[in-house]
Amino acid sequence: MIDEFTRECLAIDVARRLTSDDVQERLPDLFVRSGVPGHIRSDNGPEFTAKVVPDWLGEVGVSTLCIEPGSPWKNGYCESFNGKLSDELLDRVASDTLLEAKVLIQRWRVGYNRVPPQSSLGHRAPGCG
Repeated sequence: MIDEFTRECLAIDVARRLTSDDVQERLPDLFVRSGVPGHIRSDNGPEFTAKVVPDWLGEVGVSTLCIEPGSPWKNGYCESFNGKLSDELLDRVASDTLLEAKVLIQRWRVGYNRVPPQSSLGHRAPGCG
């Protein structure tokens, strides 16, 4: 989950498979911690397009914006973030277990959030690539 305004990575859930139940379980924590957003933009993954998630978001006053299939440029912040995550961590480090992947990705996320977006051309935080 990326905040489009601050570009902070609010959460990265690591699992072999994420479902709409996982999304619906995670969002209330994020809303309490970061506030309820006016909208959530997502791709058309099944965990966000399942009827239960948009219905629940509507009940709490959050509108949903889904990008068109095959249009990753319409979700540029997330695509850029995913590229950084791959370049700086996933393509460089292999993890043997799901727990190890969770620890490494959480550590990277914390480092990512320490570097302001305007410094993206500079160096990353220590230990993050």
